[in-house]
Amino acid sequence: MLLDMLIKGRTKSFDLAKDKIMMGPERKSMMLTDDQKKLTAYHESGHAIVGRLMPEHDPVYKVTIIPRGRALGVTMFLPEEDKYMQSKQYLLSRIATLFGGRIAEEIIYGKQQITTGASMISKWLLELPLNMVTKWGLSSLGPLKYGEDDTNPF
Repeated sequence: MLLDMLIKGRTKSFDLAKDKIMMGPERKSMMLTDDQKKLTAYHESGHAIVGRLMPEHDPVYKVTIIPRGRALGVTMFLPEEDKYMQSKQYLLSRIATLFGGRIAEEIIYGKQQITTGASMISKWLLELPLNMVTKWGLSSLGPLKYGEDDTNPF
């Protein structure tokens, strides 16, 4: 019984440490209103639902509305195995999942009430398709590379 308690305690500590590394530290000092928590929950649920429905997408690992790092909530996906290459379908599924949070906000609150809460997602929504076209040749333009390695050709 004591051994079980020690193992459970270590497992919980390990999980907390893993979450801190993957999602950032909890911001316990940030106090959200109930409405902000609700909106964040809808937003994160949108990511999780779309990710679950998309082909070739990684499974949902954890969804939280505890503010972490710069985010009010986080939806984490974990691959079942190491990935050394990513298919076009996988990347398109990731893009769709990134849109899932905003789409959930729009469905629940309407087009005029979507928020800026997903500013980091906007960065990824720009970079991922840009890399697909300019670096990886995953567009109708074919296998071409545009610009230098780290410069934006546009």
